[in-house]
Amino acid sequence: MKFLDEYRDADLVHGYCERLKRLVTRRWTLMEICGGQTHSLLRFGIDRLLLPEIELVHGPGCPVCVTPLEQIEKALAIASRPEVIFCSFGDMLRVPGQTGDLFSVKAAGGDVRILYSPLDALKIARDNPDREVVFFAVGFETTAPAHALAVLRASREGLQNFSLLVSHVLVPPAMEAILRSPDCRVQGFLAAGHVCTVMGWREYKPIARRYRVPIVVTGFEPVDLMQGIYLCVRQLEEGRYEVENQYRRAVRPEGNTEAQRRIEEVFEVVPRKWRGIGSIPSSGLALREAYANFDAERRFSLQDQIWEEPEECRSGEVLQGKMKPADCPAFASRCTPEHPLGATMVSSEGACAAYYRYRRENPAHEIT
Repeated sequence: MKFLDEYRDADLVHGYCERLKRLVTRRWTLMEICGGQTHSLLRFGIDRLLLPEIELVHGPGCPVCVTPLEQIEKALAIASRPEVIFCSFGDMLRVPGQTGDLFSVKAAGGDVRILYSPLDALKIARDNPDREVVFFAVGFETTAPAHALAVLRASREGLQNFSLLVSHVLVPPAMEAILRSPDCRVQGFLAAGHVCTVMGWREYKPIARRYRVPIVVTGFEPVDLMQGIYLCVRQLEEGRYEVENQYRRAVRPEGNTEAQRRIEEVFEVVPRKWRGIGSIPSSGLALREAYANFDAERRFSLQDQIWEEPEECRSGEVLQGKMKPADCPAFASRCTPEHPLGATMVSSEGACAAYYRYRRENPAHEIT
């Protein structure tokens, strides 16, 4: 298939492997930010093709995984109300909170619906004027424009029964939080291509310069990832700390400026708690005061409560690149996709789910 097969070319992948062998003189630790990158790396066996001197650790770029317990519990409280139609992306329904998950609310009779777009929730709100329709707005910068557009349309149409439960997070502050950690081992990043299609890559330049780490924006196919690894290691070997764009077919330096304007119009930057990591300043988005009437937390007068992760769940360390999923004592035994301890085992972008699928008994669909 054109525009796909050429990015899964085994000869190109092995060519970059050979170039890496000639280039590497010492050990390097790289972090891929996005969970989609993690799944591709394991699915195609890219990690197994690399020299032992190159270690890949997995970052916090899975929005489902970093949605805090507090927001999950608020979602459960809202979804349990008889007057509510609660709408969400499918991944969120199985994410465990402290008292259950959205699937359990649905099984108990709650009107919980899986949607692919927040704009679909607007139609549900129009068709059900006597019900409160709430959309669970999770995600990084990638999904924020669609949520902003939904709010703008609801405002223009005067939809009074539509609101968002917002749990948006931002990538650059999380990268800086990882780099500031005293036990950080990350020496270079593979930045998330989907986020950069919206935000561009210029906002990463200060991070690369301040922390002296190369950052390479990559796509999600095997050639994308192997070329991105090669570019990142080449910078490290040459003592350079710059932002490079491997994903040029989709990412421009400035990103999608119209999408950015919509985000800025509807949302403001706020501190945000990340599941398993803690609070990170200026790392989240919340609705601006002008759109506060579309804020589900205010509409349902929800109170903040502090919930603690199960002690056995080590997802916070996985999300910060401090350990691999398979090193967790509960992995694939007391923690499985059917009975997860944490969100990283549930999400289609979760690192633990990727290891469970591709790094147990069955080999990956590897490049040969």
